[in-house]
Amino acid sequence: MNIVEIKVEPAYRAYIEAGGLARAGERVREAAPGCGRFYVITVPPVRAHWGEALTASLAAAGLQYEVLEMKDGERQKTLATVEDLAEQMVRRGADRNSVVLALGGGVTGDVAGFLAAVYMRGIKFIQVPTTFLAQVDASVGGKTGVNLRAGKNLIGSFHQPCLVLMDPAVLKTLPEREYRAGLFEALKCGVIADAEIFEFMETQRARILQRDVAALEWLITGCVRVKAEVVAADEREGGLRRILNFGHTIGHALEAETGYQHFLHGEAVAWGMAAAAMIAAAMQRTSAETARRIISAVLAYAPLPKVQAHARRILQRLASDKKTRNGIVHFVLPAAIGKVEVVSGVPPQAVIDAVDELRRLSQG
Repeated sequence: MNIVEIKVEPAYRAYIEAGGLARAGERVREAAPGCGRFYVITVPPVRAHWGEALTASLAAAGLQYEVLEMKDGERQKTLATVEDLAEQMVRRGADRNSVVLALGGGVTGDVAGFLAAVYMRGIKFIQVPTTFLAQVDASVGGKTGVNLRAGKNLIGSFHQPCLVLMDPAVLKTLPEREYRAGLFEALKCGVIADAEIFEFMETQRARILQRDVAALEWLITGCVRVKAEVVAADEREGGLRRILNFGHTIGHALEAETGYQHFLHGEAVAWGMAAAAMIAAAMQRTSAETARRIISAVLAYAPLPKVQAHARRILQRLASDKKTRNGIVHFVLPAAIGKVEVVSGVPPQAVIDAVDELRRLSQG
């Protein structure tokens, strides 16, 4: 078992432990002493695989709970879903002493976290992520929110969980495409802050793709440490935390342009990282070798959906990205493996050229 402390106020812990879901009740009771009923927010596929294990653990710890289901998928990440869940909580007697517990992937965690942030002006929240993407990224840091038609995560709040429980063993039931999509967020951690993570993913590809539990525990723990350090230094994305958006600028635009139906989030980020590497090399902010390694690592964990969006449409989408300030788009670009910088003034032609290159690469 590995424990990472996220040093915000109040601080909380992330537990990374194979088989840890069976002990979730004990951890939950310790993290939320004296709280009332727990409202487990999940989706049908996750409930079918892991709902019973979690609720049995809660019951064994003497905790009262209700299970509320939301529909699965990125398209359910809306204010309407939050409203529906809130209405269900009211009908089932939830009050300010209640706790929201998210059991699922990044969409479930974002929706449940935002629900907790706004229900009765804020109640406690626990994350039990069941996808690799959510374990290494979305469950830590307190970002919650939902999408608008105009773009991703444009409505949201910072609301830190009081506990995060990560069990690498649950990843064995994850569909192959979703599992691989999550791996790109781990690759991101290596590029932005930890060359050892990047090198581990270069050299241990077979173990990672085989879902070797020891390899996954090491990788997840390393990524959570990166996220914890960044969040502790910049909880509300005023400066340093923006580096976590590496690959997301063009990635979010690709998702929005295709109506959130063509790419999984991690897949779009993967193409966004490749594009950022191309832009950095074109602007001479990184070496051609660094760009090559990043693009090669992305393609090593493919297959990825084809990029079919027109480059100028993606360029237009960037204007509504959350990282745009006063009309100026900010990109996170790699300087070296393990180091990135936030850059404004990226020439539009560099973006167009990168997206055109993604289209070419994705056809192969």
